[in-house]
Amino acid sequence: MFQPSRQQILRLYKHLIRYGNHLKLTDKNYFLGRVRHEFRDSRQLTSPSEIEFNFRRGETLLKNGRIL
Repeated sequence: MFQPSRQQILRLYKHLIRYGNHLKLTDKNYFLGRVRHEFRDSRQLTSPSEIEFNFRRGETLLKNGRIL
């Protein structure tokens, strides 16, 4: 089981915000708001499996360039 560090999570957040600022065919405000909302809601997670799932979901979004 992979447990991302606080630094890795913050780096993912920063990269998602940068990715959102460069979107052309999508509503930037919606995307950025959704990223902020997801991170805000996930802040309370304590289960390592849920934390890992959400972290991998964010990485996949950056890698594939689309929302799952």
